[in-house]
Amino acid sequence: MSGEQLIREIGRSGVKASAVGLGTWAIGGWMWGGTDEAQSVAAIQASLDAGVTLIDTAPAYGLGRAEEIVGKALAGRRDKAVIATKCGLVWHTQKGNHFFDQDGKPVHRYLGRDSIVHEVEDSLRRLGTDHIDLYITHWQDATTPVEETVAALEELQRAGKIRAIGASNVKRFQLEQYIASGSLDAIQERFSMIDREIEADLLPLTLADGVSTLSYSSLALGLLSGTIGPDRIFSGDDQRKDNPRFSVANRQKVRDFSEAIRPVAERHGASIVQTVIAWTLAQPGVTFALCGARNPAQALDNARAGTLRLSAGDLAAIDSALSAKLTNMDG
Repeated sequence: MSGEQLIREIGRSGVKASAVGLGTWAIGGWMWGGTDEAQSVAAIQASLDAGVTLIDTAPAYGLGRAEEIVGKALAGRRDKAVIATKCGLVWHTQKGNHFFDQDGKPVHRYLGRDSIVHEVEDSLRRLGTDHIDLYITHWQDATTPVEETVAALEELQRAGKIRAIGASNVKRFQLEQYIASGSLDAIQERFSMIDREIEADLLPLTLADGVSTLSYSSLALGLLSGTIGPDRIFSGDDQRKDNPRFSVANRQKVRDFSEAIRPVAERHGASIVQTVIAWTLAQPGVTFALCGARNPAQALDNARAGTLRLSAGDLAAIDSALSAKLTNMDG
């Protein structure tokens, strides 16, 4: 490993961040069986200490809980972080379309100007900052024209409240609309070794237009870490509890894959997790890889992936193992 974190620019915004980012969905607790605030704060601070500057969060992660924890962790260290957070999943209004309920509150998809202006102030307060580095529309709203949404984001950008504009969970036609606005810096989409749909429909557009891509679920909700054994039991509201992706058969496939790529990892003195993340960052069009961590040990393991540089031979060996071991994954 080189020892230096890989740094990349978010689109053409001038905002630069570590290619490995810390995702805080699990830190919010919702759909992850709860959260430990002290461990979460420690994980964020450990990430910063290891050179990870990109911290990704959202209001919907625990109805503001994740943002509050990020704010506590960054107190006195705001200048060391590049904060990405989101808008568009709201519980202060019932405009737009109902999406889900969380803690007894209905959450709607809504990206009207009135809501975005309201949401950004709530996020700034929870995060304890006066600006957000990358502001992302979390899920798209069929009731609001993209033009209205982008105009609101551009307004916030001119006011200095946000520095770069992103969109998440977009379909191709929506991405085309955002790109046509001329203001899109990044998209955030699910992408991993076993979730590669965006390679065909979205990445050709982002590559052509200089739009960055942030991958989320880069470790497939932890499945690709190779550390979830067949005896692991998921409890409470942990979304993995009834997810067919986490079948015993799939866990065994990941174990077999991990063993197949172990020689690559060992050549670099790296872990399997670091090797998987580094492979993700080497894929054309994938600019940043967001990886969740709930304690300092996980955070440091992820962070070291940003110092790993895989060769063409390494990537070919990993791709061969992928084809042999991770095909026909259930779910």
